[in-house]
Amino acid sequence: MKLIKTFQLILSGTLALALLLTSTTPPAQAGVLGGFATEWTQIANNVQLISTYIRQGEELRQKILMVADMAKQATELPMQVFGPIMAEISNLHSVVQNGRALAYSMANLDAEFRSRFTGYGYVGDQWYLKYRDWAQTSLDSSLGALKAANIQASQMSSEESILRQLRSMSSSSDGRLKAIQVANQINEQMIQQMMKLRQIMLADLQGKQAFQAAQIQKDATAAASTEKFFKSTVAPGDPRKF
Repeated sequence: MKLIKTFQLILSGTLALALLLTSTTPPAQAGVLGGFATEWTQIANNVQLISTYIRQGEELRQKILMVADMAKQATELPMQVFGPIMAEISNLHSVVQNGRALAYSMANLDAEFRSRFTGYGYVGDQWYLKYRDWAQTSLDSSLGALKAANIQASQMSSEESILRQLRSMSSSSDGRLKAIQVANQINEQMIQQMMKLRQIMLADLQGKQAFQAAQIQKDATAAASTEKFFKSTVAPGDPRKF
């Protein structure tokens, strides 16, 4: 707006100067020959000069408007909103590692799984200890998944606050760069939500697979114990019958 007002002042001064030149130009003497301009010729020249000034002023006005628009379109947002996604994901990684849980974020997941679920085999009088470990692993894995879901539920209020800020920025954006920056922030939030969705799916999968592994191991151990029983031989001289 300041640039436009300055241009208007310049244009007004230019027109005033042109009119002054017109009024102070001495009229040509009628009947004078030898190439001297007549009064009407002088007036026509002054009118043409004024038209040139007006055209130049219009060109200047367009250039000023173009510069002002470029400055407006290049203005950045005063602030941008990005959520602390990595801190939240790190928190979820810690939460799912609860007690005896087989967490997807464990560094030694493969070794832990194989040590707890050894597969088909006879365990003798260690059966009740093994069963307790399997049950606790399944329970803690399910609890870790529930805790992860609880944390994500508690984050919804802060996420709604971020969305309100983005809506406000979107409605007040008056330049291309601002609009692009708002769109980038919205895309960032979408990516973060997809990452959190993957996290909750992993936590859910963790609980389900721990339970399935416990059930399979229990059945496998029971089958191995049955096989051991029926394949056992009677000691010589033992009167008991099976």
